[in-house]
Amino acid sequence: MKQPERKKAILLLEDGSVFEGYSIGKQGTSGGEICFNTGMTGYQEIYTDPSYTGQIIVNTTAHIGNYGVHEDEDESASPTIKGIVVNDFTYQFSRNTATEGLNEYLERHNTVGISGLDTRKIVRHIRTKGAMNAIISSEIFDIDELKAELEKVPSMESLELSSQVTTKEAYELGSDNTGLRVAVIDYGIKRSILQNFVKRNCQVKVFPAKTALSDIEAWKPDGYFLSNGPGDPAAMDYAVDSVKELLNNNKPLFGICLGNQLLARAVGIDTFKMHHGHRGLNHPVKNLKTGKSEITSQNHGFSVDMDSLKNNKAAELTHLDLNDNTVEGLRLVDKPAFSVQYHPESSPGPHDSTYLFDDFIQLIKDQKS
Repeated sequence: MKQPERKKAILLLEDGSVFEGYSIGKQGTSGGEICFNTGMTGYQEIYTDPSYTGQIIVNTTAHIGNYGVHEDEDESASPTIKGIVVNDFTYQFSRNTATEGLNEYLERHNTVGISGLDTRKIVRHIRTKGAMNAIISSEIFDIDELKAELEKVPSMESLELSSQVTTKEAYELGSDNTGLRVAVIDYGIKRSILQNFVKRNCQVKVFPAKTALSDIEAWKPDGYFLSNGPGDPAAMDYAVDSVKELLNNNKPLFGICLGNQLLARAVGIDTFKMHHGHRGLNHPVKNLKTGKSEITSQNHGFSVDMDSLKNNKAAELTHLDLNDNTVEGLRLVDKPAFSVQYHPESSPGPHDSTYLFDDFIQLIKDQKS
């Protein structure tokens, strides 16, 4: 595709920092919490991960758009991000299986972006100052006017977002040939997680985030899965109460990312907002049971509090982040329930941790037998 005429765009951070570049995607103005992802590939999966709802993503890899997009690589129906920030953006792509270019994709999904920026400088700034709100505009160039628009953007702390991205109606996937039925509570689930269950011959039913326990149990599941999702777990009392009810049934339960935080809060363990979060494909995590390390895919701006976990008798630490010693996994002592903070479905990312799906299915089989 021929490169269109480049139009000016501005990125304004909450602390007053201003960056000028070129507009990509939809022309317009959009604000959210700015964060960065260090993954070298997988930009389409990142943009369509519902856990990024309300956020502006800085891609640290220098070249974005070079392999286009493919409809099979969407993690949800459409991106729910507030924008993207990149260094070198290309309108031409080299992958012959791509269904369209990234710029067309962003335009079609009303996603704004800015290119031509020193993303290394921006990342270093965020690492130093911490995550903050920001705004991108290709139509407002008066900084005072942009600041007024930025002030309207809500803080991610205390923000509940899962109810915006959860499925509206329950739906089923997979086969019932094996007799393994997994009830998935959708707080913003990725399609690749569901594919991991289907690949393991599970019958899956995905329920909206605020589904009553009686409606879930009417399907007679063998186990429960708590999905990933966006927002602050401390603002999700409805979900914490739901997890408490699920635990009372003593069926196997597995949680990923936000699901990990909700399981922790359900047994009285605190969570907190991180300085700048973990987002990338190469985070080292130690499995404390096996003593082995895993290279993991991560995307979270909130975390389980380590001291609160250690002082809680209901759960124990199972996985530790080797970069900053934060909680990456836990299990309940007297319930068949466990969770991890990272993404074992690895889309995108390494496949070191897919064993966790097998562990969960084995837990279900053991209880059924």
